Amino acid sequence: MDSGEGAVFGAVEPPRRSRGRLILHGMVMFGREFCYAVEAAFVTPVLLSVGLPRSLYSLVWLISPILGFLLQPIIGSASDYCRSSWGRRRPYILTLGILMLLGITLFLNGDAVISALVIDRSVRSIWAIVVVMFGVVLFDFAADFIDGPIKAYLFDVCSHQDKERGLHYHALLTGLGGAFGYLVGAMDWGHSIMGQLLGSEYQVIYFFSALTWSIFLTVHLFSIPEQPLGKDPSTSDPSPPSALRLLGSHSNGYGALANKEPVSPVVPASVPDLRPRSFSALGEANSVTSSAKQPNKEAQKRMTFRSMMKAIINMPSHYRCLCVSHLLGWTAFLCNMLFFTDFMGQIVYNGDPYADHNSTAYATYERGVEVGCWGLCINAVSSALYSYVQCFLLPYVGLKGLYFMGYFVFGMGTSLIGLFPNIIATLILCSVFGVMSSTLYTIPFNLIAEYQREEEEFMKLGGSNGSQRGTGVDCAALTCMVQLAQIIVGAGLGALVNMAGSVVVVVLSASTVSLLGCIFIALFIRNVD
Repeated sequence: MDSGEGAVFGAVEPPRRSRGRLILHGMVMFGREFCYAVEAAFVTPVLLSVGLPRSLYSLVWLISPILGFLLQPIIGSASDYCRSSWGRRRPYILTLGILMLLGITLFLNGDAVISALVIDRSVRSIWAIVVVMFGVVLFDFAADFIDGPIKAYLFDVCSHQDKERGLHYHALLTGLGGAFGYLVGAMDWGHSIMGQLLGSEYQVIYFFSALTWSIFLTVHLFSIPEQPLGKDPSTSDPSPPSALRLLGSHSNGYGALANKEPVSPVVPASVPDLRPRSFSALGEANSVTSSAKQPNKEAQKRMTFRSMMKAIINMPSHYRCLCVSHLLGWTAFLCNMLFFTDFMGQIVYNGDPYADHNSTAYATYERGVEVGCWGLCINAVSSALYSYVQCFLLPYVGLKGLYFMGYFVFGMGTSLIGLFPNIIATLILCSVFGVMSSTLYTIPFNLIAEYQREEEEFMKLGGSNGSQRGTGVDCAALTCMVQLAQIIVGAGLGALVNMAGSVVVVVLSASTVSLLGCIFIALFIRNVD
């Protein structure tokens, strides 16, 4: 960067943020993951308890990822062009936050409200299923979409030095939020004073979820002032939306950690750029190339579903193989995580979710769900711990070795859980869920960063890779695999359980797909030095 460019960027560089401000900004991730944990733990038990047929209970996961697959590029681009006086990101965060609150309200209270309003039992069951399913879809849709604007908000208001610090606090608070969410779900609130006051266990859990989310969302929105998008013509050409803003999801903001050495955009010294800078590694990857490398800038301002699919189809083979392995990993992980508490209630504890709510069989099932929440809490803690262990293992086994290890450990652990459903052994083996979670959130994006670094070094030596690709496009492709995995799980797992007649097929399916992913990684994933 020459002195003219340094002067320009020096004038628009966001100020350094204190540790307290960054922590307050990251509190929203604690609240979001807290509510996500409650949903993951109770969505299947709640749907089964209101009478949803076993063959249909996985279909609830289909609608949200399909909407996300089609609409996230449009919404992400819209947030880039938002001219609200409150900023570009916060209006979207507030709107999606309210939708999350409405969704979890319908999800955890729909059955009680319909029971109070409708007398006929058959009609009441139908309306309860509809309301609860609508609440789950609304919550899942909003919670998936809100991650992108949250990360973009952080990148817009923070300097380069604060970006990685802020993301570290986001990751830390995400893990803590998930652990506390599962911990609240693991408590027996039905026989407590709060359970008697509020009516049932689900109402107590809703109270904690709504209170936590409302407080931390408010703290987040007022943590750091956001600069509105200027009306000046020189500022009317915002940078291309990053993949993180386009396709943000509960667990995929880690793509922003991919590049350790971001490259500054090349801007002519005669045209000052007064926009607030975003230091998203994903956003920079699409915006750093010069005009000579981007002959059609207007076409790249807004990524559409069609252009994103074209980029995925035309990507180099090693990126495509990485997408396939990511799809296998998330399919295995979601098979297990979305139905784990139901597995604990039905298989490990031999409970019955369809029994009368005052029966012993249903009480046993609820106890299994509570213990399953303890297992998911262990998963959240082990995920945070393994993220640090990876740093020590990396010099010895490399990225491909860590990738293979995560899939293999998860596949073996879930197979043991499915074959030998013992309470103590299952809780101990829940730690392997965290190994897989940490692997999926970090290793694929690190591999993309290394692939990009190799290509940049090759180009500096005078070579050509035949295409001008940005990290954002490749990370967007990985993000799409998460939603595609959710669609596959939602479409196929319910029918599979119905054919097998047992929920144990869920855990065994997760193990099988994960071990297939191991083979695919060993054969097709390109290693990096």
